[in-house]
Amino acid sequence: MELIGGLGIFLLGMKNMSEGMQAVAGASLRRMIAMVTGNRFFAVIVGVIVTCVVQSSSVTTVMVVGFVNSGVMGLSQAVGVIMGANIGTTITGWILVLKVGKYGLPLLGATAFIYLFSKRELWRYWALALMGVGMVFFGLEIMKDACKIIKEMPQFEAWFQAFTADTYWGVLKCALVGCLLTTMVQSSSATLGITISLATEGIIGYETAAALVLGENIGTTITAFLASLGATTNARRAAYFHVIFNIIGVLWITAIFQWYVSFIPWLVEGSFIKGSFLEGSWLENWFLQADVGQAVVETNPDTGKQSTTYPNTTAAIAATHSIFNVVNTLMFLPFAGILVRMLNWLVPGKEFKEKARLTDLDIRMLETPLLAIEQSRKEIQRMGDGCDKMLVWLSDLTQQDEQDAALGDRLKQREQVLDSIHDEMAVFITNLISGSVPHSVADEARLQLRMADEYESISDYIVNLNRFDRKLRRDGLRYSQQQRDELNQLNQHLAEYLSAINAALMSGNKNIAVKSDPASKRIKVEIKTLRRTHLDDLSNGEIAPQVSVAFLAALNAYDRVRDHAQNIAESISGEK
Repeated sequence: MELIGGLGIFLLGMKNMSEGMQAVAGASLRRMIAMVTGNRFFAVIVGVIVTCVVQSSSVTTVMVVGFVNSGVMGLSQAVGVIMGANIGTTITGWILVLKVGKYGLPLLGATAFIYLFSKRELWRYWALALMGVGMVFFGLEIMKDACKIIKEMPQFEAWFQAFTADTYWGVLKCALVGCLLTTMVQSSSATLGITISLATEGIIGYETAAALVLGENIGTTITAFLASLGATTNARRAAYFHVIFNIIGVLWITAIFQWYVSFIPWLVEGSFIKGSFLEGSWLENWFLQADVGQAVVETNPDTGKQSTTYPNTTAAIAATHSIFNVVNTLMFLPFAGILVRMLNWLVPGKEFKEKARLTDLDIRMLETPLLAIEQSRKEIQRMGDGCDKMLVWLSDLTQQDEQDAALGDRLKQREQVLDSIHDEMAVFITNLISGSVPHSVADEARLQLRMADEYESISDYIVNLNRFDRKLRRDGLRYSQQQRDELNQLNQHLAEYLSAINAALMSGNKNIAVKSDPASKRIKVEIKTLRRTHLDDLSNGEIAPQVSVAFLAALNAYDRVRDHAQNIAESISGEK
């Protein structure tokens, strides 16, 4: 019961620490993800930093699968970030190396008061992160106490002794146990906490713990694999790379396992310092206290029983995890291009162009709200780009003597795509803000939902404008050449206005509402002038009624496009 309870507190602590750190460092993470390029080294660094902040390689890799699925990130970029995530996840072990377990409960209590009673949101999220740290240490202490009880039960101790990494088959068996356990709890951090608890209490040896940790690297890939089901081909390739990367890494390290588990204690004990210029320094003293095999005998004052623990095993396990992932990444990094080509061959693309659907990302992205809102912003930008193209196509169709049927179909299809994105955006953002998210994320989500609605309305009016022209053509009528020139000029002015707003959305220019206001007013005056001139021309009786109705309807539609574009500019500026 203590082991289950301690594990629950440990996992909840990891979740709180992750959410708090995401809220505090979310803006920086968003900029870093946006900066990821084809440079594989930079992609690895981004993967390391993001995973250190979110405290979960599973969250990072699932997030990467989501970005690849939406087309925001390419496969070569994803490969680098995934390799970096494997290094970043080892930070958990080094956090546990800190000998502050007994301070876990006081830290939890003190920060809980700040979290509950502070009115400043930033302080509350810092408190949430530190409260998570306290819960991690407190949960680990509870698990260690539970392991002491297990150690006193012969049947459990005999069962654990069946899993020893003294032979190659034993190493594989232990790695398989670590893989299965991580697959079940879907958290390598949780499995790492259990492993450290068992090792420090002497229930399992360091070698067995090292083999379990290696298996955990394979088990943690299940989350990204499940997230890739039903995703685009590139997203599945990214998830498969995560699996292949870890399996190959574990296979080569198990081949030299006995040498590796001898090297780590030598490194942790600081043997490499002897005879070097560091000998006699504080660094040597620090390493000398990290003897993996150093046992500590404690006597229970109530029962008089003695127990043996191995507290410094934690550092060795953390080093085992970190060095393996760093070396594995360095081995794979030079062959990243070859791996991408291999994945393209193993997972061939489909004959048709795959549509990246936003609704496929809700499960993958909602665990990281500050990065999820960045993903939805990319979709808003895609809607803006779609409206830009639709205005250009509309101008071409209006000027053609015989409308290009293929271009007309493309215009209608793009409007349907924007309708779908709008619907998917509504579902995505509703699910996002229904959870626990920072106020800044909730406010931005509402503005994004408003912008999505505005862009979708613009696409509707653009299709209506083309419909007016097609209806006239079916009746054997056309706008006059002067009217076509006037509408084309108005369309051009609106396209420039909308393009400026879309550019501001891309760059995050908050002054766009003020900056674009003169252009908006000029377009409004232009529409009024055209309407007044047209009504004056009606007195000549030379304009067919159907043409007059269509022209006035077109002016009204352009006016509505201007209104919706102005609303988008106000949303970008943060006006509600």
